[in-house]
Amino acid sequence: MTTNRRALDVQLKRVYDDAEPDDGARVLVDRLWPRGLAKDRAELDAWDKEVAPSDELRRWYGHDPARFEEFAERYRQELAAADSRAALDRLRDHARAGRLTLLTATKDLPHSHVTVLAEILTSRTG
Repeated sequence: MTTNRRALDVQLKRVYDDAEPDDGARVLVDRLWPRGLAKDRAELDAWDKEVAPSDELRRWYGHDPARFEEFAERYRQELAAADSRAALDRLRDHARAGRLTLLTATKDLPHSHVTVLAEILTSRTG
């Protein structure tokens, strides 16, 4: 029996960008609160710190694009841990209900954890 699963709609944005009507569920996925951003201005539906990279991994990476591939692999390993499953399930539930916008303070979205997280959420095997 095959299951007809529609692709999940996940987009990435900086938390500093204005909210848009088509953002769907807006979830901050950083471990630390973004500098200089008032909580009421963020217009969040949730703040899911549990899916952010560990402090140790974040510090090791230092947003160095040359380390991105290894960072991504280490981050995938962190997300494979049992204690991350509930947080990933919450994000998938948001995405199944409609668009999910993953928010981060990071400037370089293509070389950030949100890119890896979106890949995991939208993969058929994830």
